[in-house]
This record gives sequence, C-alpha cells and structure tokens, in this order.
Amino acid sequence: MNFDRRTFLRRSAIAGASLALGTSALRALGRTSGTAPSTGGSMKFRFYPYTLELKHVFTVATNSRTTTAVMMVEVEQDGLTGYGEASMPPYLGESHATANAFLSKVDLTKYPDPFRLEDILRDIDAIAPGNNAAKAAVDIALHDWLGKKMGYPWHRIWGLDPAKTPVTTFTIGIDTKDVVRQKVKEADIYKVLKVKLGRENDKEMIETIREVTDKPIRVDVNQGWKDREFALKMIEWLATRGVEFVEQPMPKEQVDDIAWLRAKSPLPLIGDESVVRLADIRKAIGVFDGINIKLMKSTGMHEAYRMIATARALGMKVMIGCMTETSCAISAAAQLSPLADYADLDGALLISNDLFSGASIVDGKVTLTGMPGIGAIKL
Repeated sequence: MNFDRRTFLRRSAIAGASLALGTSALRALGRTSGTAPSTGGSMKFRFYPYTLELKHVFTVATNSRTTTAVMMVEVEQDGLTGYGEASMPPYLGESHATANAFLSKVDLTKYPDPFRLEDILRDIDAIAPGNNAAKAAVDIALHDWLGKKMGYPWHRIWGLDPAKTPVTTFTIGIDTKDVVRQKVKEADIYKVLKVKLGRENDKEMIETIREVTDKPIRVDVNQGWKDREFALKMIEWLATRGVEFVEQPMPKEQVDDIAWLRAKSPLPLIGDESVVRLADIRKAIGVFDGINIKLMKSTGMHEAYRMIATARALGMKVMIGCMTETSCAISAAAQLSPLADYADLDGALLISNDLFSGASIVDGKVTLTGMPGIGAIKL
C-alpha cells in the first residue's frame, strides 16, 4: 500500500467528512425543541489515585509488573456523574504524580455548555504536552456524562450496530511453561489468544501453547526484536504455527527496518507503540498493515474515533486495544469496537480489584450493556 502525501491528505479529508456526520448526530440527540439541553451550574471535577492488582505477574519484552497505577476521574452536573480513567503502565511515562499535576490544571467550570466537546478537549490537550492517559480520563468522563445526559450509549450516538462487535483476544504474558499452560486453561472461553513475545523464549512460548490448544494466535512483540533478518525468520516460523498477525515486531525508531520487514513478511504487521495519536497514522503508511488504537495513547474516545476514520480511509486494518484497566475504560473502548477488525479488550479480566461493571465478554465476543454513556456502572 503506497500513498503519496496528496493521496493521504485527500483521504484524510474523506475521513473528516465522515466525522462531521458523527458531530451532527451528537448535536441532534442533544437538542430538545430546537435548543440544547439545559444544564444547571458548573460541572464539578474530581480525581483520585488507584492501583490495579494483577492476577498474574505481567511480563512483556521490556518489563514485568504486578500492579498498574491508575487515576480515576469524575465529572458531575445536573445530578449525573460521568466516570473516566487513566491507566498508566510504566512505559507510558505517566504516574500518579504526573496525572495529579496535570489534572490539577483542568478547569471545567469555564464551559457553560458541556456539549462543546471540540473546544473543551482542545483546551485540555493544550494544557501540557504528553499526559495522554490523564487527558483520556477527562475525555472518557465527559463522554460518559454527555451520553447519560442524552440518554444513549455512545455506540448508538455514533450509529453503530452492537451486534458487530468483534471477538476479543485474551493475553498470555511471557512466563514459564507451567504458568503459560495455566493461563491458557484460564482462557478457555476465549476464541483467540494474544501472546507476548520479544525475549529469548519466544519459540518455547508458542510451542507450549500449541501443546494445549490449536486456537488462533496473535503475537505482540512490544518492540522486542532488534534485527530485521531475525524478525523475518521468526515471522516465517510463526506463520507455520497458526499465527494471524504480528504486532509491533521492532522498535518504533527502526521505521525503515519495519517497512523492509513488512514487504517480506508472510503475516500482516500491526503498529502499536509506533502509532500513538492521529498525526502518527501518516507515518504508518507503507510500514504497517494496520494500527492498534488505545484510549490511553490517543487521549480518549474523541481522537480514537478520528483515528479509526482516517485508518479506514487509508485502507488500514484497525484494532481496538487496551492497557490493564478497570471496566470503566474498557467499556469506553468497547463503544468503538463495532468499527474494528480486531479487539484486545481483556484488560479488566487481568485484574483482581475492578471498580466497575460494564462491557463483558460473552462466548469470547465483546458485548455492550446498552446503558447510556460508556455503558459502565461503579460498584
């Protein structure tokens, strides 16, 4: 897939046109007798730290951890509360301290019309560079409140069919053979497995899983392979083991090597760390076959929706992914899932102290609740 700059800009314009329809739908749903819905007083804004406890040690190519720092956000007005979440695994470079510093600068009281989402989120984005997860927490909370105010879940506001949600993968982190077997057995209800690779035991991981199941596998290398010749040999081997695609096989800085690999790879390549926000998609053209969109990278639902439209206009595959998160952020991402080819929304299943209930996995498939907003309730 080779696109020049003119083609990219033209197709991005097409994506922008499709977004205008979504904005119009939001406004239409939010109007009563030709006027915006009334709101009383200023929107209250709260946030507090929380730590997720993982059921198993979670190991990827670059690190291992047993917890994930999150910051929970709440916005309240007219008797309604919108909930949001910032999940901050170490590689994002965010923490309770950075999220606290950023969120302390957010002032929602100056916006008399909470439906002016474009203006509000643009201003929040401009507070400071980075802090994408913290920004996502505010975005999700605002979407939750707006959906509750309108009385609809976001997949309906966007005009999406909840029956078209994809199956989700269940993630198997890098571990010993015995633990890998145990994790695979725990994932019995899931139809597809996502396997973390990128260390010295890659083949052992796949062979161990194949001793237990013949389910389709999608692998995520988390930038773990540094040599393109080695990466190609691994992918050729993986193609003989029932693997569907490879996510982020090499470091994001090695763009030319990844493009070389894609040209020779028998399996599709999906970009994750290489594609963070909307502006990164143009750099993925000719490098990846698809992109993994995560709310914690994209600054939330608003930009994630734009990223999907742009990727589609460029003929790229779309995955909706996640970090380890509560069912708050997972339910928010699930609202977008009918637009995706693939889903990796198992983050809440990997923790033992969820604060919410919401989108669930039924027979391996992402299942939306139908409740307004992001479709989640606080426990």
